[in-house]
Amino acid sequence: MDKMSWDLLRTFLAVMQHGSLSAAARELGITQPTAGRHIAQLEEQAGLPLFLRSSGGLLPTEQAKALLPHARSMGFAASAAARTVSGQAGRVEGTVRISASEVVGIEILPPILSGLQEKYPDLEIELSASDAVEDLLQQEADIAVRMAEPAQDALLVRFVGTIALGFHATEAYLARHGKPDSLAALNDHRLIGFDRQTAFLRSMAARLPDIANVHFRFRADSNLAQFAAIRAGCGIGLCQVALARRQADLQRLIPDFTVPLPTWIAMHEDLKGSTRCHTVFQALADGLKRHILAQ
Repeated sequence: MDKMSWDLLRTFLAVMQHGSLSAAARELGITQPTAGRHIAQLEEQAGLPLFLRSSGGLLPTEQAKALLPHARSMGFAASAAARTVSGQAGRVEGTVRISASEVVGIEILPPILSGLQEKYPDLEIELSASDAVEDLLQQEADIAVRMAEPAQDALLVRFVGTIALGFHATEAYLARHGKPDSLAALNDHRLIGFDRQTAFLRSMAARLPDIANVHFRFRADSNLAQFAAIRAGCGIGLCQVALARRQADLQRLIPDFTVPLPTWIAMHEDLKGSTRCHTVFQALADGLKRHILAQ
């Protein structure tokens, strides 16, 4: 098989994501015939069809599914290379990609990053706010905020502290339904939680038999959606104590109950010589420590 060019694989990735040549072409800023030629060239090199044409779009074959992780790895490497050359060495400029959970990325990091960019106006930030864990070793991100300790040897890891979670509800909800004074009393309330069992829920159930069989009456697969539901008065839910304190009408319930959420920052050790990555890493560590102290 001939070497596959990055242009062809980039088109392949876009087609895999969108399921059509036209959508892929729009994303990449090329014409639809050009996207079609790219896929045809890839199929010629592979010696097998990569997509089956159907009324619903392009359906990937097993060959395409096998190629996808390799193409993604090239995509991550290309993005990382672009970030590496996006600024001069020794200066805080260019692009840094940060990975964090939804809640951390949306509720905590923006003020930290805003101050950082005011200080370094040539610094560009890419923020991936998702509960999916991005792989630092595969260069999916430069820096990650993690709630589970990273185990890979090639990472620089710093523990920044423990974020506290507690039960909260709005004053309006408590006025209508009363205030629970124990974990067992939560079962009489409308509770907000996940729409499926998670490792986090299983670990809580093992520690807290009083809520092992709790029934969530408002369920969402997103921590951010759950926090929004708490603020909207949908019921009682777990959220970060420091975030709840920013909301004037949220009350903490059963204050002697706390769920600890240890927090780390990590980046690939190859980036330790990057001035911009080191600066962002330190700013995130300092900002998260301030957030933890506000609990």
